[in-house]
Amino acid sequence: MKKLLTACAFVMTCTAMAQTSWPEKAVTIIVPFPAGGSTDMVARALATEMQNKFGQSFVVDNRPGATGTIGAGMVKRAPADGYTLLVSSLGSYVVAPHLLPSVPYDATKDFDYLSVPVQAPNVLVASPAQKSRNVADVVAELKANPGKISFASSGNGSSDHLSAEVFWQQTGTEGLHVPYKGGAPAINDLLGNQVAYSFQNVNAVLQQIKAGKLHALAVTGDKRASVLPDVPTLAESGVKGAEVYSWQGLAAPKGLPPAVKQKIAAAAIAAINDPVIKKRMVEQGLEIVGSNPAEFTAFQATEYVRWRELIKSRGIKAD
Repeated sequence: MKKLLTACAFVMTCTAMAQTSWPEKAVTIIVPFPAGGSTDMVARALATEMQNKFGQSFVVDNRPGATGTIGAGMVKRAPADGYTLLVSSLGSYVVAPHLLPSVPYDATKDFDYLSVPVQAPNVLVASPAQKSRNVADVVAELKANPGKISFASSGNGSSDHLSAEVFWQQTGTEGLHVPYKGGAPAINDLLGNQVAYSFQNVNAVLQQIKAGKLHALAVTGDKRASVLPDVPTLAESGVKGAEVYSWQGLAAPKGLPPAVKQKIAAAAIAAINDPVIKKRMVEQGLEIVGSNPAEFTAFQATEYVRWRELIKSRGIKAD
């Protein structure tokens, strides 16, 4: 019995040491979208800071496809040892499971949710040719032309599309959804007056707004965006219950050792709050969140239900 207890103690000690010594090799951060977007930017910022902190390589691996579900599925199948992580937008975590007929993971069971580094409200922008300069004008235009006023988005189920659906739902109106394959072509057609309006991520159109090329009418956050202090919220504009944020989250395969889970989360939170990183993110229109695992887990559950109900009630389908 004494030898057995000694052996058990040895195993437990080795396990604890393995957990606290993480990382002992390179860590892969899967981004389920192409390089160059907001999610990729956030992942690379975290990777750089965590690599500096731990002295191990943190490699960003872009695996786009199927609304982010291909990369997320890869992470789900990886060992739960802290050496494969996922940085994704809300699409993989709370939208795609309701939008697609099947996904290669269960978002409520297959991930350990570690932190939401950043979030950003969307902003309702009008193309240069549009005369509307406030939300009331847009609502009046929609009511006068039901189903005919075009709203561009980066694709079905994107946060900009969902923002439009919530807006129409809360105002009792209906627009014409025009989905694109990504934000860049949607913004280009908006600038070219091919479409009338769009709910774009603030960071994606901030420069065009500042240059006067697009008209910003309202933001979808619960407060005004620091980079657009003169633009009211939808609530201030008379549209209640239409708050929407685009956000990025850090997750891992379900079953991380507790010590590793806390170590990764703490490092990610410290990374996003690094003064240089924080300044760069805020200047681009992102808001620092830095939530802990418990907060992200609760947030994911709430968002999962919210978007499930909207997608169902609005009859939203995948591209």
